[in-house]
Amino acid sequence: MSRSERKWDHIRFALENGDKHSSVFDEIKFIHQSLPGISVGDVQLDCSIGELYLSSPIFINAMTGGGGEKTFRINKEMAIAARETGLAMAVGSQMAAIKDKSQRYTFEVVRKENPSGIVIANLGNEATADQAKEAIDMIEADALQIHLNVIQELTMPEGDRDFTGALKRIEAIVKEVEIPIIVKEVGFGMSKETVDLLSAVGISIVDIGGFGGTNFAEIENKRREKEFAFFADWGIPTPISIIEAASSSNNVTIIGSGGFRNAYDMVKGLALGADMVGVAGYFLRVLFNEGLDALIADVEKIHQEITIMMTALGVTRISDLKKVPLIIFGETYQWLHQRGIEPTSFSRRNLS
Repeated sequence: MSRSERKWDHIRFALENGDKHSSVFDEIKFIHQSLPGISVGDVQLDCSIGELYLSSPIFINAMTGGGGEKTFRINKEMAIAARETGLAMAVGSQMAAIKDKSQRYTFEVVRKENPSGIVIANLGNEATADQAKEAIDMIEADALQIHLNVIQELTMPEGDRDFTGALKRIEAIVKEVEIPIIVKEVGFGMSKETVDLLSAVGISIVDIGGFGGTNFAEIENKRREKEFAFFADWGIPTPISIIEAASSSNNVTIIGSGGFRNAYDMVKGLALGADMVGVAGYFLRVLFNEGLDALIADVEKIHQEITIMMTALGVTRISDLKKVPLIIFGETYQWLHQRGIEPTSFSRRNLS
């Protein structure tokens, strides 16, 4: 099977499977504020990741590219949605276009449709510093994602089996590339220990890519003769992974992604410690099922709902959501307790 065909398989199976619903988001509850003391007009949704200023705390996360006309159309319409709503946008892995120049157009369209927006390049951790520079130049990127997808590769019939040297390659890219570098997990979450290792080689932005969104083990299992069933529930749920990353002793910017179903989940993710939220599968399904105009309207609705919830919680800035008191229970409580992260620290937070 060609790389282009595999790219379309990933999209097709992602649409068929949907996100794997995680009950963990339901284990987070806000403490109601009867006297929030602010108005809707006071709320501001702008934020920053590293040196990049963003008008929204959500962005369109990496999906696809390198799969011919079908992936070209997805990236084109996603880029239009990003332009019209002020969202940043990451492209899928550009290695396909580095190895096959005829696929460059499927990525270049993102910058053409959104010439002044924030665009994020993407490569796997097997990439060299020179390949990173080529990916950045291809779309005039403002930042670069380096993705970690061990479980997907192990499940993929034709996937990688050797993951030695990944941290050294990431460190080499950090030293050679001048724009912000984001290391992103692909659907299985990051632990505190992983974040510490990345921070030690100069990474200051991580996308935890938690369990609960598009399940690439499930997708790759559909392409196998014999499934690796043990990977079906493998990973760290997104809310827990956000807290794990935030508990790192290093000061890193945290992007939460993986299974955010609505604005309520997004606000919870931001309150747990994420600085912004990446969304891929949910936006992809809206685009496919309802069209571009519906996707733009949906993003605007999410912005409105985040504003309303922030008003109810009494916070005017995205960063202040980390001060909001909330209750954690169930599986999440047990996980944090066993990992030495005190769950009651969240319930005793104070906005003042």
